[in-house]
Amino acid sequence: QVQLVESGGGLVQSGGSLRLSCAASGSIFSINAMGWYRQAPGKQRELVAQISSGGRTNYADSVKGRFTISRDNARKTVYLQMNSLKPEDTAVYYCNAEGIVTTSLIQSDYWGQGTQVTVSS
Repeated sequence: QVQLVESGGGLVQSGGSLRLSCAASGSIFSINAMGWYRQAPGKQRELVAQISSGGRTNYADSVKGRFTISRDNARKTVYLQMNSLKPEDTAVYYCNAEGIVTTSLIQSDYWGQGTQVTVSS
């Protein structure tokens, strides 16, 4: 099993910043791509940013230039630095990872429980 735990969410005013963290644990053989998704009330979950094991990044157009995804492989942690936050960024943010557990050596998709980000105007 691979467990993902997000942290860093909260309430912030428009124009402010937050830094989200997601730490992986468990019987991990390796972690490949990691990413952040978000889901606002009444809307579908959408990709915010992703980063490959080699450091290649991809961002949703709505967050380009404002958000930065990074990872620390030694700590099995992925981060999302969010600057210039807007009310439309309000959502539950979920961490995602492609992980391989030691028992099966088969890649599976894992999700965190989510962390709330609320941006007030």
